[in-house]
Amino acid sequence: MGDQIQFIVEKLNQEPFRKNYNLISFDSLESLQLLQLLSDVLGEIDPKHAVDIREELPEQTAKRMLNLLGILKYKPPGTVSDLSAFRQGLVTGSKPVIHPVLHWLLQRTTELKKRAYLARFLVKLEVPAEFLQDDTVADFNKQYEELMEAFKNLHKEHEQLKISGLSTAEIRRDISAMEEEKDQLAKRVERLKKRVETVQNHQRMLEIARQLRLEKEREESLAQQKQEQKSQLFHAEQRLQRAQVQLKEMQHVVADSKPESLMKKLEEEINFNSYLVTEKIPREMESKKTSVYFLQKVVAEPAMTQADLTALEREINEVNAQMNQLIEKRMMKYEPTDSKFSMYRQQASIISRKKEAKAEELQAAKEEMSSLERQVEQKSSKAHELEGSEVLTEDEFKQYVNKLRSKNTFYKKKRLEIAEITAEYGILQRTEELLRQRHEALQQQLQAIEEKKGISGYSYTQEELERVSAVKSEMDEVKGQTLDNMSEMVKKLNAMVAEKKASLAPVIKELRQLRQNCQELTQERDEKKIQYDSCAAGLETNRSALEQEVKGLLEECAQEESNYRYINCMKRTLEIQLQRAKEEMKAYVSPDPQERRKAVREQYTRIILEQENLGKKLREKQKVVRESHGPNMKQMKMWQDFEQLMECKRECFLKQQNQAAIGQVIQEGGKDRLVL
Repeated sequence: MGDQIQFIVEKLNQEPFRKNYNLISFDSLESLQLLQLLSDVLGEIDPKHAVDIREELPEQTAKRMLNLLGILKYKPPGTVSDLSAFRQGLVTGSKPVIHPVLHWLLQRTTELKKRAYLARFLVKLEVPAEFLQDDTVADFNKQYEELMEAFKNLHKEHEQLKISGLSTAEIRRDISAMEEEKDQLAKRVERLKKRVETVQNHQRMLEIARQLRLEKEREESLAQQKQEQKSQLFHAEQRLQRAQVQLKEMQHVVADSKPESLMKKLEEEINFNSYLVTEKIPREMESKKTSVYFLQKVVAEPAMTQADLTALEREINEVNAQMNQLIEKRMMKYEPTDSKFSMYRQQASIISRKKEAKAEELQAAKEEMSSLERQVEQKSSKAHELEGSEVLTEDEFKQYVNKLRSKNTFYKKKRLEIAEITAEYGILQRTEELLRQRHEALQQQLQAIEEKKGISGYSYTQEELERVSAVKSEMDEVKGQTLDNMSEMVKKLNAMVAEKKASLAPVIKELRQLRQNCQELTQERDEKKIQYDSCAAGLETNRSALEQEVKGLLEECAQEESNYRYINCMKRTLEIQLQRAKEEMKAYVSPDPQERRKAVREQYTRIILEQENLGKKLREKQKVVRESHGPNMKQMKMWQDFEQLMECKRECFLKQQNQAAIGQVIQEGGKDRLVL
């Protein structure tokens, strides 16, 4: 525990906290100060939690800290039953609870910062299943999950790049290459500017080029907007098609059903939903809660070894054997009077199981039907995209077939009529041709007779005169009719003008009176407007003064509220300290020595005695060290001199051995020369 506190103090005295604590000052911190310190550490990990706990309620503070600790995967020491004590200790700022949390946080600050940053984007927002039935919500949820996966991949790539990294030399080479490329581009721009300056109206051309570039960018943005609007239009058309299909289905259901059948369907649906709400869903929720409780209990327990698993399996086998024995004993003690009740119980259990099975089958069928409806909508939208027309339903297709049959009958009838008319047209055409031939023959005969009589062209002239006279008579009739029409129109117009004048005369008189009234009202309105403006200016002045006063009162209220919260927190702190003092006094006054040992005074007295004894031992040891320091230094000096002396002797011995070996070699060489 002491090492833990020392580690916490060392970390808090470093950057970025710089608290300048020592062991005594840290241990003397009050509960509110400990909670603020824990909030500061959590705020360093996640900046959203850098708040003043005096500005929020204790329950909010505890909830906020517990949420972040859950995200950071902090596991409090102890079993599941200790979780409530941990939460209570976190609310009250208990040291046995706060110190381990601080130690755990300060040990792995960098890792926890990364985990808190990732939690902002990777903690999935749970959407209820009934909301996911809506297509728009489902699409947004799918897009949200895809973005989450994309963020995971990008974060992994980022971490890999950070681990791999580029060397400093490579970065410098890249920078130098980019600078060289920049210089080349600048020189090229200068050359182009010089070449452009020689051209006439180069400024105007540059302006036109800039406008062209802007127009191209605008065209690209408009094309992108057009694409987005097309996609929005496509989605809107799909929603419209789905709504139309649903409307047709509802109309079909309403048209084909009677009120009795509708009421029966609604009663069946209500019974099914009430069964789900009252029986099935509560039972499933209870089973889920039980399984979650057991899973939490398993998670909170320490890791199990193979021996623990073997012991649990053996215990399970023993319990199963005991259950079998109890069942056999119950079967042996079976009384025949309970046979009817057992039979009814079995039938009731069978019926309940069948009911549950049918409810599950119905639920699965509904889910399958909804999925099939979605597939049908998708297929119809695809068909609409490919063919440009809507896919017909069964009834619409039958109507379409009946319409085609009636049209086919009508077509055959008209085809027969056309064939008859065509045959008659052929006959009339042949008759016309014969009559034309006879007319030409008669004309030739008439011309021959006219030539014989000496009056050639008489018939042609007669025909022309008749035709001209007929045209003249028609023109005279048209002119006379036109003159009559014009005279009638003039009379009608004069009558209408006179009628309009007569009808507008009283209106004009009334209009003159209204104009005079309008001028008077306009003058009165201007006077009223001047009065209103003056009154509004005065009221605006009063309103601004009242707003300033209200603002001051609100600030004063906020200050008083902050003071109230601070005083409330201090009151709770003092109550806790008073409670601890009462408990301390009770333990100190208690005649029981065990209770008296639990008192803080006794503990601190014992610690003080231990520290005093330890200080005495250390002072005695220091005294002994001081007394023996001089002789020990002399002895160390003597040993150093002795070591140098022995080193010199070793060197002399080695030199003597080397000289003796050289002399022996010289003697052996002289003997060899003498032998030769």
